[in-house]
Amino acid sequence: METSELLKKVRKIEIRTRGLSRNIFSGEYHSAFKGKGMSFSEVREYQYGDDIRNIDWNVTARYTHPYVKVFEEERELTVVLLVDVSSSGKFGTTVQQKKDLITELCAVLSFSSLQNNDKIGVVFFSDKIEKFIPPKKGKSHILRIIRELLNFEPQSSGTDISQVLKFTLNVIKKRGIVFILSDFIDNGFNEALKISSKKHDTIAVQIFDPREFELPDAGLILMKDSESGKSIWVDTSSEKVRNNFTTTWNQRQKELNEILSRNKIDKISIATNQSYISPLIEFFKKRGNRI
Repeated sequence: METSELLKKVRKIEIRTRGLSRNIFSGEYHSAFKGKGMSFSEVREYQYGDDIRNIDWNVTARYTHPYVKVFEEERELTVVLLVDVSSSGKFGTTVQQKKDLITELCAVLSFSSLQNNDKIGVVFFSDKIEKFIPPKKGKSHILRIIRELLNFEPQSSGTDISQVLKFTLNVIKKRGIVFILSDFIDNGFNEALKISSKKHDTIAVQIFDPREFELPDAGLILMKDSESGKSIWVDTSSEKVRNNFTTTWNQRQKELNEILSRNKIDKISIATNQSYISPLIEFFKKRGNRI
């Protein structure tokens, strides 16, 4: 992509997602992800309604009327986005491809972390670790992440979620918030998810396209697996074929949901023909109420 075109796209995404983060998601994000605890901030005069357990008796004795200790949240968190850049992300039959939706979601989450003074990092993965951007703060860091999301070209086409989870466990030593943004077209990551959920607050963000669970009646079509490169002719005019296709999708979803539930991992599901605003707000509010 030409530099000028890339900068225009970065600016466009910044304008759209930064506004959403500031005006819509900032408060919900803050409520959903609490800081590491409370730290002492200052002492002030007692006001009606203050918790008497916070009275500073030393200061009170000195000034002959009550003073209370004020505490504030230790806010700084580390957020890590695990971004699936496998070839299946290039699929999209409606408004956008899956990778385009992932890019906007990452931008929204990045600007939300900026608004809340949190660090954010990114791991690009396929069936290998493609690139690691260590967690940092600041607008320039966020814009770098967006540039990489728009312009990154992976070396491999497959998907290995287990490997990226193991990598993240090794490079992020302190407890953080880990978002896995993927279509989850992969197997064998149950054990890695189990370990990740014990160390980090892990959230699964599943991106999918409507045609991945519902075939149109379009006659004989050639279907290609973008990750393996294998092709097969499919008779979509057959109702049995279409029903089997949907049944297979439903079974995969059931298995994924069971794995996530077993490991106490929250899930956000967003389709390529759907606005991500409502699912994100619903998720943040659900988390905020639970905490």
